[in-house]
Amino acid sequence: MARSTETFSKKEKEKARLKKSKDKKEKAEDRKANAGKGKSLEDMMAYIDEHGNITSTPPDPSRKIRVNAEDIRIGVAKREDLPHDTVRNGVLTFFNEAKGYGFIRDLETQESVFVHINALTEPLKENNMVTFETEQGPKGLSAIKVKKK
Repeated sequence: MARSTETFSKKEKEKARLKKSKDKKEKAEDRKANAGKGKSLEDMMAYIDEHGNITSTPPDPSRKIRVNAEDIRIGVAKREDLPHDTVRNGVLTFFNEAKGYGFIRDLETQESVFVHINALTEPLKENNMVTFETEQGPKGLSAIKVKKK
């Protein structure tokens, strides 16, 4: 007698495939039976309340808030511009000689100002007291004419 060519795993795979297709057909029939055809537009509408939550009830017109378009600010508020031509005092908090840049902590405003090696008039090390002027760079203030105090 010849042996069956179907193995146990083949039979199991076939059973799983048939079960999956049967489940799919049942779900399709259930969707057809419970379809919400003929819903009115009001039933399908969704509203947003004053807190930004989605609700099914329309908003109360008495709670409406008027917003002036000119009052809306997009972006970061500009900082007050300090005079750039005054000599300022600070401490060189960080300097990487290999990369050629560092940062100076302004003693008056406690602001960190970028400094490039080309702006130094003499070699400096970290924690040196310095005097400097500032100019507006591409990413903010940059120190220029940096001297040891």
